[in-house]
Amino acid sequence: MSGPDKPKVIGEEWSDERVKSFLAIEPYDSAKNADFNALLKAYQAMRASDFERFIGFFVEAGRNLNGVNEHGETILDLVSEHRRSVDYAKALEQAGGKRLAAAGN
Repeated sequence: MSGPDKPKVIGEEWSDERVKSFLAIEPYDSAKNADFNALLKAYQAMRASDFERFIGFFVEAGRNLNGVNEHGETILDLVSEHRRSVDYAKALEQAGGKRLAAAGN
């Protein structure tokens, strides 16, 4: 946590354990897709290289890269909307992530 008396840490190395800890993240609303939620939280918190490592652990754990949110979007649909997220999208595509919502637009 950063604040006036604690500087923000940038470029900190993440251990495998820290990256894997995002596998345990559950949505507050049980109606939300747990796989999409874990991917979203990892995407929001991690650098692209750490996110790519997370995806490997995610797939290894038998989780669904193509789980959807309440709008029928996969995490790849969402990430693809952000112009600075090319590396995140590439990692998802290489692991088998699909765009679902874009096909309907």
